[in-house]
Amino acid sequence: MSKRDYYEVLGVSKNASEADLKKAYRRLAMKYHPDRNAGDKSAQAEKNFKQIKEAYEILADAQKRAAYDQFGHAGVDPSMGAGAGMGRGGASFSDIFGDVFGDIFSGGRAGGGARVNRGADLRYNLRLSLEDAVAGTTVKIRIPSYVECKPCAGSGARKGTRPEACSTCGGHGQVRMQQGFFSVQQTCPRCQGRGTIIRDPCPSCRGKGRVQEQKTLSVKVPPGVDTGDRIRLAGEGESGDRGGPPGDLYVQIEVEEHSIFSREDNNLFCEVPIGVATAALGGEMEVPTLDGKVILKIPTGTQTGKMFRMRGKGVKPVRGGPIGDLICRVFVETPVNLTQQQRDLLIQFEESLVAGGKRHTPHSTSWLNGVKKFFEGMGF
Repeated sequence: MSKRDYYEVLGVSKNASEADLKKAYRRLAMKYHPDRNAGDKSAQAEKNFKQIKEAYEILADAQKRAAYDQFGHAGVDPSMGAGAGMGRGGASFSDIFGDVFGDIFSGGRAGGGARVNRGADLRYNLRLSLEDAVAGTTVKIRIPSYVECKPCAGSGARKGTRPEACSTCGGHGQVRMQQGFFSVQQTCPRCQGRGTIIRDPCPSCRGKGRVQEQKTLSVKVPPGVDTGDRIRLAGEGESGDRGGPPGDLYVQIEVEEHSIFSREDNNLFCEVPIGVATAALGGEMEVPTLDGKVILKIPTGTQTGKMFRMRGKGVKPVRGGPIGDLICRVFVETPVNLTQQQRDLLIQFEESLVAGGKRHTPHSTSWLNGVKKFFEGMGF
């Protein structure tokens, strides 16, 4: 009975990489392993599992794979079938699943050895004014953090002593358990994966190898940052457990609301009030920007909602690109607290507009015409 093509068994192409082979093998081996198919009376799952294991053992070995690609099954030593061991370039079943379960039980560590825990990442919320966020700044922050204990140099053992190798795991931090076809690595229950036992703890850190301190850091904020941006300070998080590498510090930016400007992407917006006379006759007025004052020219007959764009007066993007604009939206401010004389003048002015015809109020005239047509259509 002819054997199935090994590539077909694993469900991969002939140019599959070593990583592709390993991934396919893991997935299929977990699916068809006899321990996971105890109710399979036909033993088909076990047969499939043996085929998968045989295919991977051949294809994972570079020399055997080359011979198989050239000569097919005839080019592979039949003694290296489903029940045989691996060649020099291959990987055994326990090696493959040692990686899987090692990742689960040992905090992402591959292979054996005592566990070294990376320090925790920290987060600091930094509030900035809009001016500082746009221009960039340097600020000093103080954060609580765990740092390496100096008396014991992070070992956790009293000065003059040192941690002893764990007798349960032999200093590896892991113990291996054999369950049928599986060889599972898990964290040593005695030393909790550290590989060492401290007989005489350091009094400063009580055997932890770390102490909590306040530290001051200088954070350089680049121009153009906005709420939600993060600045990563590598290695400024908590120190690792028992000499492990430190984590990182992430500075989370929050820009405070501004009394004049609002920001949208790289553009700034502001509301500019103008008087009735300026709106009708036109004129000039000073408008603030983050760089100083500029003159805004108001054309004759300006209406509320008119937008004026000032090029290059916005925000320089933090990741590069053209500088945004400042967009000023004007609104006509209605006079309040009028004197009787002012009221009389406005009445005279309004009467003069009515006498002058529709040309003075084109928007209200067109709106009134539209309302008239609407009512006529409704039969009123």
